[in-house]
Amino acid sequence: MAGAISQAAFCLTFAWVARRAGWPACLVAASIGFGLVTVALAFVGLHVAGAFVVVIIVLVVALFLMPGSANRSDSPASFPRWDLPARMVVATSFVVVLTTAAPLLGPRIAGLLAPFPLYGAVLAAFAYRMEGPAESIGVLRGLLLGLFAFACFFLALSTLLERNLVLAFAVAIVAGAIVQSAALVLGRRFGLA
Repeated sequence: MAGAISQAAFCLTFAWVARRAGWPACLVAASIGFGLVTVALAFVGLHVAGAFVVVIIVLVVALFLMPGSANRSDSPASFPRWDLPARMVVATSFVVVLTTAAPLLGPRIAGLLAPFPLYGAVLAAFAYRMEGPAESIGVLRGLLLGLFAFACFFLALSTLLERNLVLAFAVAIVAGAIVQSAALVLGRRFGLA
């Protein structure tokens, strides 16, 4: 669950760098931001409830620290035919590489890398490349909104898993779906989505 804090750092760093640099620099800077926060979190021990509260606070603050996207276009973009397959290949390649490297890296390092937003990075980079920085910031804002459901899912799972596996996943899925719906509605209402 605390990995959401590292993901928020990734989103903020990418978004702010996108205002001044191209997507490769954004990816490098955001990955460094993710790594630094992940290393810092490795030294912090929080109880599940404390971690949840910290994650929610960090996500709210991150949403309000995201740069504005006044230059976003409302007209749908025209994408080349290779766009979706290329996104799928790039994202899946990263997953395969990390999964293959996990036994070599060991459980601790692999666990620290697990919350890296691979698909978010691919979507943001492609959005930047195809539509510009404002669109990539919109993608990352959406990722931040989705992290509320992520945190609620893992809170429910971690508190109920030892009691009953089926109940834990059922409650976690329902809680995640409810929170995701609420985040989407509130995000749209406040201009965050």
